[in-house]
Order: sequence, then C-alpha cells, then structure tokens
Amino acid sequence: MSGRTRLTLASWGATLMAAGALLPLVKPATWIFTAAFVLALVSGVGALARRVPLARPLTLLAQLVAVLLALTVCFAREQALLWFLPGPEALTHAVELFQAGAEDVGRYAIPAPDTEGIRLMLVGGVVAIGLLVDALAVTFRKAAPAGLPLLALYSVAAGLSGGGAGWLWFLLAASGYLLLLLAEGRDRLSQWGRVFGGAQRSGRPGSSVAAGGPAFAPARTGRRIGAVAMGVALVAPLALPGFSGGLFGGGGEGDGGTGKGGTISAVNPLVSLQNNLRQPEDREVLRYRTNARDTSGMYLRLVALDQFDGTSWKSSVRPIEDVPKQLPWPDGLSQSVRITEVTSNFVASDAYEQKWLPMPYPAGRVGIEGRWRYEPAGRMLVGDDRQTTKGARYQVSSLDVQPTAGQLAGAGPAPEKLRREYTKVPASLPADVKATALKVTKGARNDYERAVKLQDWFAQDGGFRYDVDVVSGTGVQAISRFLKDKEGFCVHFSFSMAAMARSLGIPARVAVGFMPGTTQTDGSISVGIRDAHAWPELYFEGAGWTRFEPTPSRGSTPAYTRENTPSGTATGPAQPQQSASAQPSAAPTAPESCTPQMKKLGDCGPDAATADAASDGSGPDLLTVTLVTAGALLLLALPFLPLLWRRRVRARRLGADGSALAVWEEVNDTAWDHGVEPDDSLTPRKSAARIVRLGELRGESADAVHRVARAVEEVLYAPRPRPVADLASEAVRVRAGFHAAADRRTRLRALLAPRSAARVRWAASSRWASTTARWSGWRQAARARATAVFRRDPREAN
Repeated sequence: MSGRTRLTLASWGATLMAAGALLPLVKPATWIFTAAFVLALVSGVGALARRVPLARPLTLLAQLVAVLLALTVCFAREQALLWFLPGPEALTHAVELFQAGAEDVGRYAIPAPDTEGIRLMLVGGVVAIGLLVDALAVTFRKAAPAGLPLLALYSVAAGLSGGGAGWLWFLLAASGYLLLLLAEGRDRLSQWGRVFGGAQRSGRPGSSVAAGGPAFAPARTGRRIGAVAMGVALVAPLALPGFSGGLFGGGGEGDGGTGKGGTISAVNPLVSLQNNLRQPEDREVLRYRTNARDTSGMYLRLVALDQFDGTSWKSSVRPIEDVPKQLPWPDGLSQSVRITEVTSNFVASDAYEQKWLPMPYPAGRVGIEGRWRYEPAGRMLVGDDRQTTKGARYQVSSLDVQPTAGQLAGAGPAPEKLRREYTKVPASLPADVKATALKVTKGARNDYERAVKLQDWFAQDGGFRYDVDVVSGTGVQAISRFLKDKEGFCVHFSFSMAAMARSLGIPARVAVGFMPGTTQTDGSISVGIRDAHAWPELYFEGAGWTRFEPTPSRGSTPAYTRENTPSGTATGPAQPQQSASAQPSAAPTAPESCTPQMKKLGDCGPDAATADAASDGSGPDLLTVTLVTAGALLLLALPFLPLLWRRRVRARRLGADGSALAVWEEVNDTAWDHGVEPDDSLTPRKSAARIVRLGELRGESADAVHRVARAVEEVLYAPRPRPVADLASEAVRVRAGFHAAADRRTRLRALLAPRSAARVRWAASSRWASTTARWSGWRQAARARATAVFRRDPREAN
C-alpha cells in the first residue's frame, strides 16, 4: 500500500472517529452511514485525481464537485436534472432543507429526531470537515494542521450536548488524529529508505536481519509517544487544582467530597425546558403512585431559582449536606394551617438523567439509594459525583399544605433576612415592570390580593396567549417585551410574575419541575417530558412558600386563589386514604385491548417508557441495537485477534499433515513471540544454535530445537529424506521451554500480542503489491493496445 493511499484511509477514518461524538445527538444515528459513504466517495475521487496527477487546486475542485453531486443524489434527487445534476430547483430544495434543519435543531431536545434537515446538516458538516482534513493531510501533506478541523468537529458535538459528549468519544477522536499522524510519519520515513529502520522484516522476499534493535523503531516510538501524550491529557487534569475531575470527572456540579459540606453550583436548569415542551412526541420520564386524594396540585419540584439579575433567574450557590432521615420543618409553615401527609413512590425512566430529584413540595422524608445531597434553603436533593435520576426508585413523604384565603390574607410580615434576600430586584429592571405591577394590583388590600390579581391577570384577564414557539429573549428588556407582546410559555409567565411580585415587596422565587402528570388505567400516574413546567413561589408567613399558577391553559389554579375558597381551622395531619396503593408495580403490562391510539396517549400502563419504545421514541430501534451490539463485539474481539490467529496457525502447522518445514516455521515463530527474532540468512543448524542460546533453553527443549533443525536439513538436502515421526511434539517441547524460561510479562506478550502476527500484515502488503502490479500491467497493456489502434496508418485500414 502506498503512502498516499494509507494517508487517505487514515484521513477518512479520523474524520469518522471524530464524528462519532455527534452520534448521541440524533436518534436514530443512521446518518453516519450516509456520511461515511459520501466521504469515501470524496476520498476516492481525491485519490484518483492525485494518481493522474492533477494540480492540487484541481484535485480539490474535483472533490468539491463530487461532494455536490453526492449530496444532490442523497437529498435532492427528485429535484435534480437526470437525478444527479444540481439545478436551480435542487439548490432551492437544499436551502429549504437546511433552513428546516436549523429550525429543528432549535426546536428539539437531545436526542433530536433524524429529520431530513438535521440529516443534511450532519452529513454536509462531516463531509466538509472530511474534505478539509483530506486536503490538508493528503493533498498538501500537512497532517498536523488537520487536527484543527477534527477538533472543531468534536467541539461542536461537545457543545451541543452540553459537555456530555463523553470521554469515550474524545478518546476515539484523539485516536483517529494519532493514526493520521502515524500514517504521515511512516510515509515520510519511507522516503528515506531503511536508514532508520533497524533490523529488517523477516519472512519477506529479499529481506535480511541485521544485528540491532527491533524493526521500525521510529514508528513504534511514535506510537508510544502518542499513547503517553494521550494519557497525560486524560490524567493530568485530575492532579491539577481548578480542573477537578478532568475529562472523566463531572461537569462541575459541586463539591465531590463525601460527608458534610460542599456547595451546589449555580447551574440554570431552564436551558432545555423550552426544547422539552417542543418535543414531537411525549416521552415518559417518571411514573409514580400516591395516596393523595387530589393530585391536581401535586407539582414535582426539581429546583428553586432565587437569584434574579434582571436578565435571568438562577439558583444560588449554597451549602449542601447529607440527606437527613427527617427533613426540617418547612420555613414559615404554621401548625394552624391544614396539612395532609402524602406518601408517593416514584420510578424514573432509564432515559431520564437529571441531577435534581423530582419531589412534591415540601418533602418531609426521602428514601432513596445513591449519592444524594440536601440543600436546605430550597429543600432540594441534588446528585453528587455524577449521580443522576436515571432508573432511580424512591419514596417521598410530603405535606399537602392547604391554607385558606383568609389565612394568606392575614399573613404577617416575612422575616427581615428572608424578605431582604427574596425581594431583591436589579437597578437595571425596566421601570414599566413595576409600573405595570402597580396598575394591575390597584385596589388590593394586602400581598395575598396583589398576588392573586397578578396571577389572574396573566392567566385570564390580561389577554395573554400561551405559545411554546416564542423566543425566550435575553437582556433586561425581555420582560418588557413579554408584557407588551403578551405571548410566551411558562418561563415568561413565571419569570414575569416573580419579578413583579418582588417589585411590590413580596418575597418570590421561581420553581422548575413537572406538572402532576396523567393518571393511567392501572392507577399509576405518568409524567412526560411535555409536563416540564416553571411556576412562581411566593412567601407568606404561616403558609411558607406557596405555589401560584399564572400560565394560561397549563397546570391547575390553586384552590386558595379561587373565589369561594372554603374556610376552616386546622385539623392536624390527616390520615392518607388506603384505597389507592402507593406501591409502584414491578413489571406492569399493557392490557390486551390496548390500541395504538391508547399507546400514543400513554393509557396502556408503563410500557410507554419501556416495553413499546417505537411508540414514544425513547427506546432504541432494532438497527441501532444491532449496530451498537456488533460494534461492541468487534471492539471486544479486536484485542484477541492476534491470539486467535496464532492459535489457528499453530493448529494448522502441527496438524496430522504437518511437515518438517511447517514445524520448523512454528519453532521460529515461537522463538520470535518470546523475543528471539528469526534470521533467514542462517542455516537451520546455526539458526537452531542461535535460538537455544538467545532463548536460554535447557534440556529437552534445547534438544528438541536441534532435532527439528536436523529434520529440516534432511528434507532440504538429503537425496531420499527419511520421515521423522512426532515432530509436532518437539514443537510443543520447545514452546514449553520458552514458557518456563520467560518472565510473566514476556509470556503474556507472547500469548496476547505475538510478534509473529506481523506476518499477517506482510502477507496483506505482499498481496496488495502483487495486485497493484497486475493491475498496472493490465492498464499498460490496455493503453498500448489503444495507442496502437489510434496510431494505425489510415492506408492500412483501407
């Protein structure tokens, strides 16, 4: 194989290995096969153009034409001329597809569906990077700068996944780049001949062994340097302060220590909320059973956002501690308020990974296994050291707080420290926000009436419209624009009401989590990704942090904010009903009468998240499972291929028909596997003496080597060779002798990575060279015949 061919293959492989980081972003990931095919076509065109040879700019131009034609066939075949020539209609269709893909990227959460537009963006982007890598590494012979587009490809994937591309994808991309550098280094060394090669390959025509070190020392050194460099890149961050976790660590979710202490980082969980609400199909993230009498107000809270800078709401950096057996009594909750204790059992989907634990508010006890920590101010449980909700099973005992309108209206002032912290508004907040709040709440006699007026104005009286496709907006004018345009989704409503409440002196924050979900036919409640929600919490002394619902057509309006709210005094904690079991079923199944429509609506039991992956898009499809399984098996088998090949060759050589020459070859390869390189320039007798001496063989094993050598000499030189029986046993004795004389490292190397496996590569190179030679001969003969035809004398034709 020529150096340019090797570089071309390395460029193609390095690009696909870097593109592997994009696989988790789209489901199913079959687009990678289209990208691999188009990229192979482009690489092949480049290889042919360089073979002609064409000038470098012309080679690049030919590859660009190939890209254009290939993408036209893949994505605009119906609009193209003759199904492959890009005309005006094909270009218009491609632009529309690209625009649709850009919209889909902003609309869907990860993993996004494999729409035509997203597929065009992925395939086109990977092919563009591959073309650039091929041009730099092969056409212009500059492999090192080719790492920049490869890094850009991986960085885009890591950025889109929020840093979750994973160390495995980084390792794969880095390995591809190292292979590209090694291919270029080998090509450059080959131009210097064998000056740096050390001992030559044994077993190839015309090769000889010189006294010295092992073959291809520079290539081997290059591999070692690459492996050490990658190891340093992965391990060094673990030892450096300020880079805790390194590539294998968490995403900086907080202090990873054990025991008490640590902090929870101020990470905004609203980044993907809008994308979750835009999902084309509702995927189940959580299922639970509860003994609550009424679940309409049982919102599942993840995190409280209490910092408002005028642009966005964030969670404060606060201390976290071990989860107590009994959580503290909620701040500001009086014994005079009616409460009911509720017990709920939750099962999170394997496809749902979140560092905050969804719980009803306020929780009193939480039973869960794993590395979870407790943040007292927000009463949140947060995963520590990469702990997530994936597949989590847990039980929560919570309080259903039922204040009356009279109790909220008569609430006293909040504690000064709490009021000061939760009524902060930045100086940059537009003046019309407070002015609008004062206008809406005009005539209210207390904070409760002001809060209800704000809620009702957003939910029904103010003419607002719920629209999940509205851009969230940034900057200090975002709330002003929302109050003017009057259209948005839960983020706009909750943010605006909380900000306006603070401007009126009412302590407020924003809660993020899920609405209660949908009751299923088996009595369980299913919470889908579209149930993601945000709502404001306002503080009233005596009731504590109290939920309000300003978002129209979403959730439920709390009973204490509606007219004709029944009044009453506290009755103490009520006993939960026993009619509804709080135990989640272990393996519920869909009823036989379940129709496809019922499956889509989630009325067939928990199979929406587990048993019927095709109906909700959360489970892997058959092709993906097959490909991933095949890839995993291939990766597991790769390290054992030399071992399997060596066993097969040994069994063939020492079989019933094994000749003296085959056994001698086995003896030489056994010595080679244990560090004694073969020397084809020596006679069998001298070679046997050399093997015994360098291998430090003694006794029967040394005699066995000499006996096999004498049998080989008789076969080669005797007029009538006498057959020697049981030569296979001699080879076994030689192998046992090497095994006894070698240390453990040498024995493992001989077993798992035998040096004689290099014969496979040599044989493949020899076959390739012979095939290339035959092809070259056929091509020259065809050219000669064609030349002879065109050069014939016209008079001969007559």
